[in-house]
Amino acid sequence: MTGSIVFDPLLPWPVLAGLTVLAVLAVALALWRGLSGWPLRLLSAAVILAALTGPSLQQEDRSPLSDIVLMVEDHSASQSLSDRPEQMQRAAEELARAITARDNTELRRIRVADAPGDAGTQLMTALSSALAEEPRARVAGIVALSDGRIHDLDRTPDLPAPLHLLMTGHDTDWDRRLIVRNAPAFAIIGESVTLTLRIEDSGATPARDGLAPLDISIDGSDPERFQVPIGQDIDLPVTLPHGGRNVIRFSVPEAAGELTDRNNSALIQMNGVRDRLRVLLVSGEPHAGGRTWRNLLKSDSSVDLVHFTILRPPEKQDGVPVDELSLIAFPTRELFLEKIHDFDLIIFDRYKRRGILPAIYLDNVADYVRQGGAVLVAAGPDFATASSIYRSPLAPVLPARPSARVIEERYRPMVTDLGRRHPVTADLGDGTGWGSWLRQIEVEPTSGEVLMSGYEDRPLLILDRVGEGRVALLASDHAWLWSRGYEGGGPQLELLRRLAHWMMKEPELEEEALWAEASGQTMRIIRRSLAETVGPVTVTRPDGGTEEIPLREVSPGRFEATYRGPEIGLYRLSEGDQSAVIGLGPAAPKEFEQTIATGTVMEPVIDPLRGGILALEDGVPRLRDVREGRPAAGRGWIGLTPRGAYETRDVRQIPLMPAWLVLLMISALVLAGWLREGRR
Repeated sequence: MTGSIVFDPLLPWPVLAGLTVLAVLAVALALWRGLSGWPLRLLSAAVILAALTGPSLQQEDRSPLSDIVLMVEDHSASQSLSDRPEQMQRAAEELARAITARDNTELRRIRVADAPGDAGTQLMTALSSALAEEPRARVAGIVALSDGRIHDLDRTPDLPAPLHLLMTGHDTDWDRRLIVRNAPAFAIIGESVTLTLRIEDSGATPARDGLAPLDISIDGSDPERFQVPIGQDIDLPVTLPHGGRNVIRFSVPEAAGELTDRNNSALIQMNGVRDRLRVLLVSGEPHAGGRTWRNLLKSDSSVDLVHFTILRPPEKQDGVPVDELSLIAFPTRELFLEKIHDFDLIIFDRYKRRGILPAIYLDNVADYVRQGGAVLVAAGPDFATASSIYRSPLAPVLPARPSARVIEERYRPMVTDLGRRHPVTADLGDGTGWGSWLRQIEVEPTSGEVLMSGYEDRPLLILDRVGEGRVALLASDHAWLWSRGYEGGGPQLELLRRLAHWMMKEPELEEEALWAEASGQTMRIIRRSLAETVGPVTVTRPDGGTEEIPLREVSPGRFEATYRGPEIGLYRLSEGDQSAVIGLGPAAPKEFEQTIATGTVMEPVIDPLRGGILALEDGVPRLRDVREGRPAAGRGWIGLTPRGAYETRDVRQIPLMPAWLVLLMISALVLAGWLREGRR
């Protein structure tokens, strides 16, 4: 039971202050005039003003509440290193016994696990949630068992009591890590790009010679080893071997005595892109669709186009002087003999043999294909004649031979069943709603794959691989009708764009391919194939274990599956003769970027309330009671601040000046003053 005096004024305090001033002035006037009753007047005014303040005696029935101590236990990944789990477990149990043994004290244990994704140790977030559930007036102290490497310091709550860090780890700990300071997201194929790496030692580093081995592997190949300096930025030139995604892995072998090798490697995924695509377009003669290919290729800023058009056949005899036929001689020898391998694609648009390009030039083009080049033939009526380009040294690499028939009939191009599975023609539609073409060259396929058909299902678009190169034959010169919107047009630009990029070996248009797309620890495995079915994908985990993942066909020629990797690192995928690699998560998660225990990170939070940072390797500290605002930690001890919190069960108020007593006192004092002054 406790008691205190409280006031419940009948008038506002400013009014009471004004009345007090008036009463003092009245008493002062009586004193100045020499009235003998001025003391009694003063007493009566004091009684009146005291009564107006409404004084009461308040009695409370209180029940004391226990103090609360929060103990935050860091179970994040960095706490699993060395003997930190055992250190923390022993300290937590000993502190729990000591806290629960104290009178009027409760313990709240808070477990901090790894945050989702790569957010690191979210200790302050967990502490904020715990404080939100407890009355702040009862919190006597907060003890954190951690290595001090937290990553949410900006979410520190307003602490009601001192925070103490009991730090795991040892003074002799040291670690080595690999840091990638600069890694572009893409690079040009065949050109060197510079990556900046750094190998850094921290902690009680043993004496070394200042060099460390660095292994470099691209797409899971056997690594190459180099000796590089420690503690210096290393500019490393890297040349990507192919287009699309290139997975580069840098790793440093584990050194004796270091805390962990989880931060000794880095995975970099870079996209290889072509700088400029060089295309040679050879037009046999001007025709209505002659600018179709030119407009398509010139619209792409990444394409360098060389266009060779035969405007006037050499056999034409019209008396025009030779020196007036052209401004300059076209460098055919230079293009077709010396620099042919500089081109990524050669297009023959309605070209026929006229003696302008000798057979040795065309024979060189055939060799160019076998060695990895690409040729596309857009056939016109001349393809079916005796001067056809098929009747040249190019014939062995072409996928079809002409039957000498030119079909001058209306027909609608259609995608074949195989074409619905091929990335060049997949998703273009089946031909419904497309405009008609009016001419087709009848051909007989000798190799390759027929992706589109025309009049009476005759082959219209045929693709083939020859040696290391690729060849395409479009058995019509009427694709331009779609660009003119004839009968509604069709996907002419998209078809020709895909066709050109497939021939230039763009990875996204490969008909047989296996790759994966990562999102956190989950990958989407994608297998593209012209076959009706594919086998399961074998996934090789970073630890060497394997799993077989069945695929489901989601669209013609496209099979997919979702797989969640159990750990961070490099995964290898294989199915048949297709293989791929992908990295899940960072090679060195945030938890392992800095592994040496330290109190520096949490100092700005601990110092304002005068908490302490103590190392557990020196033993578990004792507990003491300290007053609020006093130092809360010292050598071998940490302090808790008793809060003295209570719960009020009942409140009673008794007026100190009942109304009858006030009236009696005022009357007596006024009468006494009157009598005294009247007697005078």
